[in-house]
Amino acid sequence: MVENNDKGIPEYYFPPVGESTPPPATPPVAEQEVPETFVGPAAVQERKQNKVAPLVAVAVAAALVGGIAGAGVATVMGGQNANNSASSNVQGITINNTEEVSTVTAVAAKASPSVVTISVTGAAGGGSGSGVILNKEGYVLTNNHVVTLDGADSNATITVQDNDGNIYPASIVGTDPTVDMAVLKIEGEGVFTPIEWADSSKLNVGDLTIAMGAPLGLAGTVTTGIVSALNRSIQVASSAVPDSSGSDSDSGSGDSSNPFNFDFGQGQTQTQSQSASISIPVIQTDAAINPGNSGGALLDSKGRLIGINVAIASAGSSDGQSGSIGVGFALPSNLAKRVSAELIENQKASHGLLGAQVSDAASKDGSTAVGAYIEKAVEGGAAAQAGIKDGDIVVRFNGVRITDANDLTAQVRTAAGGSEATVVVNRDGKQQTIKVQLGTLK
Repeated sequence: MVENNDKGIPEYYFPPVGESTPPPATPPVAEQEVPETFVGPAAVQERKQNKVAPLVAVAVAAALVGGIAGAGVATVMGGQNANNSASSNVQGITINNTEEVSTVTAVAAKASPSVVTISVTGAAGGGSGSGVILNKEGYVLTNNHVVTLDGADSNATITVQDNDGNIYPASIVGTDPTVDMAVLKIEGEGVFTPIEWADSSKLNVGDLTIAMGAPLGLAGTVTTGIVSALNRSIQVASSAVPDSSGSDSDSGSGDSSNPFNFDFGQGQTQTQSQSASISIPVIQTDAAINPGNSGGALLDSKGRLIGINVAIASAGSSDGQSGSIGVGFALPSNLAKRVSAELIENQKASHGLLGAQVSDAASKDGSTAVGAYIEKAVEGGAAAQAGIKDGDIVVRFNGVRITDANDLTAQVRTAAGGSEATVVVNRDGKQQTIKVQLGTLK
């Protein structure tokens, strides 16, 4: 059972990126400690001797998920690069019984070449997380809190380990703390298999989900579940974003989201205070997501990316380091696709700005309304220019139901800066649909 904080609100946090360690002289890449149960000379020898069987197995799996790219087959056949060191803790997807291949097995075989393990070493410690390969040029999408060690280090040393155990140095292309995403560029030549995208707007509650990543540093881990809820919005404390004191910098008064006190899970000692929080739209899943899964893939039954794993619910442990309790969250793939493309092109991403101070409609005395209450439409802001008035209650934004201020903030940030949004408001007991040309969050 989830424990609530003193305001009766469940606590959510980013899965910790790793335990605190003193800064080593070189990044801890090939020397990662993993229980002998999972790795060892026998396991390494077995991988070298069975290059044909996995290839046949992948072909069988491909029939279940609708085909597999030639680049993926090439990776299975000979992805080892002589110029890169290999770590023995990588577990490739080997199908032992090709006559009985489940959907989950097929998905794992198809997507595993596109999921990587990320190791980060900073001045104050280190951690690890996961990521997905975006294209053949070696761009990788992950979480901002993974590559910056929860905002503690913007110049950490980063390495990426692929499914074959090849380890590459990587550099940050761009970060987006507003929705906790970052793009890396692998430095070095290799065969990189890009993930296949799905349309997250087509998901249904109850759809199969498969999470892939490196929880607790265990690369190649696969867990399954379902889509538990859609269009969920959560607020997570983040030391990677500046404290805006409830305002947006371009207008002086922006979207003021619910003051939820969600606890930020930390994987290492952090000196920065968590002075701000972010509201993010998420897919909820009961697939096990644990520390180290951050930035990894949430996949559908065809092996396509439906989300980037980002946060888990806390069971109320004193150190905020609890594992999966069946309540995990992923950033929707449609948002991830837009943001990652902008980060690659511009090194930053844009987000919408409504230009209004908002609160929960239900928090008003005597109110039975559900939605985001417009406390003040800032003069000259997007809301005011579109005709949204003080006292309006926003109940839908771009077709998504709005139940409180946190929902509205998350959905506004999902939209690109300068884009047009359709907003439905309750005004004097009647609904009105208003087209809004959003501003851009600075």
